[in-house]
Amino acid sequence: MPSNHFNPLKDIPDLSGKVILITGGTSGVGAETIKQLAVHSPSKIFFTGRNAKAANSLIESMKLLNSHVQVRFIPCDLSDLSSVRQASNRIAAKASRIDLFFCNAGIMASPAGLSKDGYEHQFATNHLGHALLIDLLMPVLQDTASLPGSDVRIIITSSQAASTSLVPKYGINFDTLRTEQKMFAGRWRRYAQSKLANTLYAKALNKQYPCITAVSIHPGIGYTGLQNNFLLLDRFVMWATTIGRRSPVDQLAWNGLWASTAPKGVGQGRVQGGEYYEPLGVRPNPTVHQNNAALEDELWDWTQEQLEAWELKAGMKVRSSTSSSF
Repeated sequence: MPSNHFNPLKDIPDLSGKVILITGGTSGVGAETIKQLAVHSPSKIFFTGRNAKAANSLIESMKLLNSHVQVRFIPCDLSDLSSVRQASNRIAAKASRIDLFFCNAGIMASPAGLSKDGYEHQFATNHLGHALLIDLLMPVLQDTASLPGSDVRIIITSSQAASTSLVPKYGINFDTLRTEQKMFAGRWRRYAQSKLANTLYAKALNKQYPCITAVSIHPGIGYTGLQNNFLLLDRFVMWATTIGRRSPVDQLAWNGLWASTAPKGVGQGRVQGGEYYEPLGVRPNPTVHQNNAALEDELWDWTQEQLEAWELKAGMKVRSSTSSSF
């Protein structure tokens, strides 16, 4: 459970002038992250999602919380790369800077299926869609990082599932990512695979773009909208195995809030780029897969190849994969 030593009201600094982007902000942890950041007066908060009605309701409630913060909803389905591109265009047109980017959206233990672009559905949503959004917005992120006094961070939501035996034997089954990957306990194994990708991709981003601090986090255990489509057996197993370890939704946002605002550096209480943190601010010993540099490189190369192929097919100008450290 999140530590009571973290108090978001006191420990998050003033965010005046900052621009924040949060995926999956219409409910659950994403909505809580928006609410708790808005108190600290950022300039703008952009959030994505698929539920326009819930988004409008959140925006109305935010006017009562802090009427000076601009909160804007950008429709986006992360499982559809065309939708991601449309969202990135709208964000780039409205945001001259992005200081904090929370890759929060995701799906959990969903049935076997393919995304619109033909990828295993959980991997497409939890990893590839975010990777494209990061890639398309990287010029804005890099421009922000070049400004005096800037501190650009990408916080990718992973899970403890990436540290368990649910992860496939070789970590990520690249050869079958364009199939439904049907297997025993497949819903959870595909989920764990996608969350491992989140952790590895944060490490890779931190190496490719040293001017940006990228980390992955586990928010904790609790009930959010992710469990709405669970089978009855899955609901029972989660309830039975998490007794005494569940946290309310507002506290599930704390680890990401800490990672986005705590001082950078090495040591307790500080955020170090490329690392994975569990609540709150705890850096556990990495598993073999999480510490596999070759797997990290393979994920980076596979992702860039997929994005470049999609951009070429979509008629976009293929971007250079060369990173910049300023």
